[in-house]
Amino acid sequence: MLKKMLCVLIISLTFGAALWAGDTATFVDLGFSPDGKTYMFAQYGVQIASLKPWADLFVVDVPRNNFVSGGKFTYAHDAPVVAGQDGSGALYRIITRNTAIVDRYKVNFLLQGQPLYISLDGPLASPLDSVEFRDFESGSSYKATLVPTVEGSGETLKSSFYINLERTNKDGTRRSYTVGTPQLKRPQIAAYRIRKVMIAPQDGSMILVIEMKKQNGGDYDIRYMVEALRL
Repeated sequence: MLKKMLCVLIISLTFGAALWAGDTATFVDLGFSPDGKTYMFAQYGVQIASLKPWADLFVVDVPRNNFVSGGKFTYAHDAPVVAGQDGSGALYRIITRNTAIVDRYKVNFLLQGQPLYISLDGPLASPLDSVEFRDFESGSSYKATLVPTVEGSGETLKSSFYINLERTNKDGTRRSYTVGTPQLKRPQIAAYRIRKVMIAPQDGSMILVIEMKKQNGGDYDIRYMVEALRL
């Protein structure tokens, strides 16, 4: 009976891997500056074909919802990972190589975002699906709707999105925001979803973590970006 169960488990895991054969990144919240105006995050993973670990590091100007000058870094290791490793060594390498920008913007790794919403693993939601969440400390509730635009296919595939965010305060008053850069067409991105929403511990600035499904030959890679908003 035990052998039968193990066989079923192995088949299930193999089938699951076949369904999603791409390179899936891991998102890392690295924290805010003390004034909440700067946010740092990273992503890392292992290249499927070469098994080489890689990492990206980003520094965001929250009020501008854009990267600070020189705020994007990429590292790819020149050798494959050892069996059992997850590629996180590339993350540590890219952070230690760029401590100057951490110091320049006074990013504090202990001032991480407070999660308000985390999506479950699974297929990406249908376009125009909304997510709702609440900030229990302020009493405000939110509804976020991601609106994507996808053009072309294959090598000509490109897409963009924006997010309609509705905030209902504790006293019942409402305010609407539009977040994103719909005019920016990202090549090879087939779909988006809101993966996580966080509030800055200092001033309530909001970070929306966006999961991107990136076409890579016959497979799809998972990558992350953020949208920032000072409420």
